[in-house]
Amino acid sequence: MTKLPTITYIPTDEISTREFLKWKYEPPYEIYNYSPENFEKDLAYHIDPVNNLFNMYRDNELIGYCSFGRDARVPGGDYSEEAIDIGLMIRPELTGQGLGTGFVANIIQQAKETYNPGKLRVTILESNKRAMRVWEKNGFQKVQSFQRESDNLGFVIFTREI
Repeated sequence: MTKLPTITYIPTDEISTREFLKWKYEPPYEIYNYSPENFEKDLAYHIDPVNNLFNMYRDNELIGYCSFGRDARVPGGDYSEEAIDIGLMIRPELTGQGLGTGFVANIIQQAKETYNPGKLRVTILESNKRAMRVWEKNGFQKVQSFQRESDNLGFVIFTREI
């Protein structure tokens, strides 16, 4: 069995949120960049405990953040089936290096220990084939495709039984 990376999950705070809201992803992943015009609104959202967002630290370094629950849903998808939704953002410099499978395995373990779910669910931008491969390597299967109501971007929902 592969050794999982040691990641510490801490509820988001203002300092780390200010850091990750400034992360910049290169094309074709720039869609994940936050808009400077919405900075204060995004900051307030991310530090609100009701949104269930967590900073992810490895060796005292902020490597990403994740969410468990409604925050990870995209308008237009069918979320009627009971499952814990997972959202994930990894620091741009760490993407594309083969680390995603381990990070996702760790997040799955965190979800299992914290929420004891029967099923996990993740919603991924249809063009993000790299992310889809990572989640599939961790046992997730495609169950639905849809278009987001606000801009008609395509998304895919994957689930995994626990």
